[in-house]
Amino acid sequence: MRVVTTDAGLGRLEDGAVALLDTAFPHVGAVLEQEGSLRCLASCAVRRRIPLEEATLVALLDRPRAVWGVGLNYVSKAARTGRGLPEQPILYLAASSGVTAPGARVVIPQSVTEPDYEGEIAVIVGRRLYRAAESEVWPAIAGVTAANDMTARDIMRVTGTPALAKSHPGFTPLGPSVRTPEDFADRDAIRVRTRVNGELVQDDTSDGMIFPVPDLLSRLSWFTALEPGDIVLTGTPAGTGQDRACFLADGDEVRVEVDGVLPLVTRIARPTDAPQHDHRPTEPVG
Repeated sequence: MRVVTTDAGLGRLEDGAVALLDTAFPHVGAVLEQEGSLRCLASCAVRRRIPLEEATLVALLDRPRAVWGVGLNYVSKAARTGRGLPEQPILYLAASSGVTAPGARVVIPQSVTEPDYEGEIAVIVGRRLYRAAESEVWPAIAGVTAANDMTARDIMRVTGTPALAKSHPGFTPLGPSVRTPEDFADRDAIRVRTRVNGELVQDDTSDGMIFPVPDLLSRLSWFTALEPGDIVLTGTPAGTGQDRACFLADGDEVRVEVDGVLPLVTRIARPTDAPQHDHRPTEPVG
């Protein structure tokens, strides 16, 4: 099942159209808070159908409670950086205020000199996970979507703090649709691709992860409780702007494609006439 949140309510994607559902839930996050999965939407009656191109898609979850990310989680990315494979996941939290709707324009602050894209597979937690075994992870995941885990590389370099480099407004675009896990023929080989202005720059599958989804969320759950509606961004493969020495510019369009999910498109704007105040430290912190 593939689900979207529209300005007219929740819908299922069916035969190239949006089947608007007869449900009081306003968005996917509200379903998960009460039901712990999206299965109840499979049997919902359809109010009406509209062509996909006529639907206005909005944020899947409104605003998630928590957005977790992991650095250096693809073999290809580790190889590109020349670093060895990490023995433990490099985990961080990003501000949920950075989440933006699909198709939104992301305005880069003037103080950010190296804005970068990171095409990723995002998983949405359906049922609470705490100190979970790997075998408990996929049954507790409500769905998979696309994400662009944008990063200010200059801020990362200066502060060494992922949360500061990834939490600007709009820096976490999330996909326009969510696909339930049982719909994947092989959940260990979900493909993720990124195109910048039409050029394919990232292409890998979840088989290339250093810490696969069950391992990653199991490890994370031993330090925190993952709650319904939480997002876990599972890492980015090689081919980021950092790898290519080519950062995002005004007018760029980033398209992240994840198997079975509607493409996530982000448009970049860099206004030059707004006053900015640069509060970044001049020396690395810590």
